[in-house]
Amino acid sequence: MMQTINVTKSMLSVSSPGTYLKPGDKALSRELTRYVNDYGGSLKKRKPDKFGLFASLPLADIEGSLEEIPYALDHLNADGFVVMTNFQGSYLGHKDFDPIFDELNRRKAIVFMHPTTPCLPHGGPAATPLPEYPRPMFEFLFDTARAVINLFMSGTVSRCPNVTFLVPHVGGAFPPLINRFANVGLALSLPGMDPKVTPTWIKERLNQQFYFDTAGWAFPEQIKGLLEYVTVDRMLYGSDFPFTPLTVVSPLSQEHDQYLPEVFPNPEDREKLCSKNALKLLSRET
Repeated sequence: MMQTINVTKSMLSVSSPGTYLKPGDKALSRELTRYVNDYGGSLKKRKPDKFGLFASLPLADIEGSLEEIPYALDHLNADGFVVMTNFQGSYLGHKDFDPIFDELNRRKAIVFMHPTTPCLPHGGPAATPLPEYPRPMFEFLFDTARAVINLFMSGTVSRCPNVTFLVPHVGGAFPPLINRFANVGLALSLPGMDPKVTPTWIKERLNQQFYFDTAGWAFPEQIKGLLEYVTVDRMLYGSDFPFTPLTVVSPLSQEHDQYLPEVFPNPEDREKLCSKNALKLLSRET
């Protein structure tokens, strides 16, 4: 894949459903998390010019996650972490996860989120909306929006300014909701809402604390909506391989190359999205 679409370095991470597979079975989640992290770490160690690592965290296991953070950073030299948008229905801003994000903030960590299936308590199949369609088709994009909104509303973003968040699929369904969720929250004086949350402040944080990748069908339209809120300096190329197979990644890459000059007429901007931003982020340059 890397040779086919001219990718020089890939970031390894575990996508949905993550490593917390069986509710309540912390031993299994810790064993699986350590296994995949060790495997990814070994690949990075063997070919550091080809692979980076976003280590997995079983976020619903607080103690297990707090143990894995230093192991991944200090022993495996991980570049950051990957988490799912929700863990058994608890989104990333949930207060139970505060100790984890506080530690990630202390370590100035990169946190890549990947959407997963919404998890709702229910008594029947009606809680799975439109089950005839595959969840990555559009439900993943909605869950990304839920996760990012929850991070802002809960105060996690403002409390953890040293965490850099990576959001896939050019933000999913999040960008067009910014003005709405912030203003509705203010108008209703929602309890527990971070008082800093305003549309202006959100846009400032997006351009200082967030990056967005172009995985999926970002071009030619979807990316334009995100660019109303962030500059090209916050954009990264993404492929979603291997869950998105090469037979799909290749035409998406061609579409990317076709529309990139239209969306970013400046060659320097195109270079930022395709490589320079990632190099700067992963080298931790300021």
